[in-house]
Amino acid sequence: MASEQNPYRTNAQPAAVPALLTNPFIASVWAITAAFGTYFCMYAFRKPFTAASYEGAVTFFEGGLTVDQKTLYVSSQVLGYMVSKFIGIKVIAEMTAERRAFAILALIGIAEVALLLFGMTPAPWNFVFLFVNGLPLGMVFGLVLGFLEGRRVTEALSAGLCASFILADGVTKSVGKYLLDLEIPLYWMPATAGAIFLLPLLICVWMLTKIPKPTEVDEAARTKRVPMNQRQRLEFLRRYAAGLILLVVMYLLVTILRSLRADFSKELWEGLGYSVVPSMFTYSEMIVAAGVMVINGTAIIISDNRRGFFYAMIVSILGFSMVAAAILLRGPAQLSGFTFMVLIGLGLYLPYVAVHTTVFERLIAMTKDQGNIGFLLYFADAFGYLAYVFVMFGKSFVSSDMVHLDFFSEIGIGIVLVGMCCTLLSWRLLLNSGRHDGNAAESNPS
Repeated sequence: MASEQNPYRTNAQPAAVPALLTNPFIASVWAITAAFGTYFCMYAFRKPFTAASYEGAVTFFEGGLTVDQKTLYVSSQVLGYMVSKFIGIKVIAEMTAERRAFAILALIGIAEVALLLFGMTPAPWNFVFLFVNGLPLGMVFGLVLGFLEGRRVTEALSAGLCASFILADGVTKSVGKYLLDLEIPLYWMPATAGAIFLLPLLICVWMLTKIPKPTEVDEAARTKRVPMNQRQRLEFLRRYAAGLILLVVMYLLVTILRSLRADFSKELWEGLGYSVVPSMFTYSEMIVAAGVMVINGTAIIISDNRRGFFYAMIVSILGFSMVAAAILLRGPAQLSGFTFMVLIGLGLYLPYVAVHTTVFERLIAMTKDQGNIGFLLYFADAFGYLAYVFVMFGKSFVSSDMVHLDFFSEIGIGIVLVGMCCTLLSWRLLLNSGRHDGNAAESNPS
């Protein structure tokens, strides 16, 4: 009888759910706070090292390959992060709810140990430990997202989660720059930054474990989310192969440009004529995070899943248009450098976050297929970061002395054009699939 009166007291709920969280609004605020805080803290173990320049080049194979030191470090971590995404296709898809919190703490713990070893090992050979650092961190997002998906308010919760990596990208680099200004040794700065966030990380992960599970009403609206074995994963991919491939290509292209902006933001700001100060990273990303969170989070007011999917694709097209406008207007000097960076950030994060919050969420809901966002997101992420690794090494082979701002702008227009075409085609293919399968499922609820 209690479960009928209170949707947060179902048989599926753990006995440890606090009474305070039986209120849906409080539970949502709690969930956003826990997810935002956990992933924000994770970034302190990943991004602060990029606030440093690491001057100089590294030569391998007796002069056959020369890579500037920062590119080597960034590429090493991204390579580990990319491998993690491929591993996560299986691990995240099959992860049970009971093991998520422990897995988050274990993975971040490994990353911090790797940063300590990065500080202990002579440069440039300490690049190996940035690979080790990235290897566990790539699975944290999927574990956190697992606490949020499959709810009527998932877009709002996920938008809050995604706002964490937009804002944290700037804040944690500000922390790194601040520690360097305090004369913390260059190679010990990343581990120091991570240590600062250990206590808040523990608190936020504890909060995650108290989030109520989706209610029966949530499951009716968005489909129950379950672990997926290998057969189920392959079957899902075969069913929606054409649309998913195009969507993954779009996401791959956004990942490349977004990652370049994130990892070389210091160089981009300098190329725009700015003298970098710690607050600059934080201020620009606060504006980007606010805009992305509002625009993508608005999808929760759309109850129809096909219309929600439609909205997410429109948001993606809008994002690509903003990137194109920023790059084209920078040449005639119609945009200030600050406006350029904010507009590029907003334009890139709109489609990037739409995929995280709405595209896959509504695809599963409108097709009525059983599964989870984690599998689809990690499938897309794996190839996105694989492409970024190729871009990082290709940049060194093609023109190691190229100004980062010029390199960014040159590939940006191509990415926008191809990305928009892929978005429109995948939109048509997946929406048609959703209409067919969704109507079939609705006509036969059993």
